[in-house]
Amino acid sequence: MKKLEEYVVTIPDFPEPGIMFRDITSVIQDPDGLKLSVDGLVETAKQVDFDLVIGPESRGFIFGVPVAYLLGKGFIPVRKKGKLPRKTISRKYDLEYGQAEVEIHADAIRPGQRVIIVDDLMATGGSAEAAAKLVEDLGGQVVKMLFVMELAGLKGRERLKDYDVESLIIYPGK
Repeated sequence: MKKLEEYVVTIPDFPEPGIMFRDITSVIQDPDGLKLSVDGLVETAKQVDFDLVIGPESRGFIFGVPVAYLLGKGFIPVRKKGKLPRKTISRKYDLEYGQAEVEIHADAIRPGQRVIIVDDLMATGGSAEAAAKLVEDLGGQVVKMLFVMELAGLKGRERLKDYDVESLIIYPGK
């Protein structure tokens, strides 16, 4: 079996010149790539005492649900504003060009619950930070953030310095 990095297809100059786009779909379309990524996240998550898995929309769902299932935990989605049907709380965060807003159900986390956040990619850390703040707003504690890939050149770890962050693959650039 190949290493996880070998399943990632890199597309140069997408979406703009100078960007090396790391495509997660090439990982999940291959059964071995999907297995390696989920197994790697599960092995890392096993080392932490936690109650729930949080997954930001949408690729956090792809990786967070199997981690939660395999470890016998619940899964909580963090969605784009306006997508959740019950009472929610929300957080805005900055994008390269503008802002985005994410929500979580107001009753999703009880005070004192320990959560891990699972997502496909850490770039600037904005969406992960927003998800973490939502957890904290509800009285929960983020005990780990897990990513399949990290673009170290975008300095997301600096933004997430107050959290325990781990990535299966770290790319030095953007």
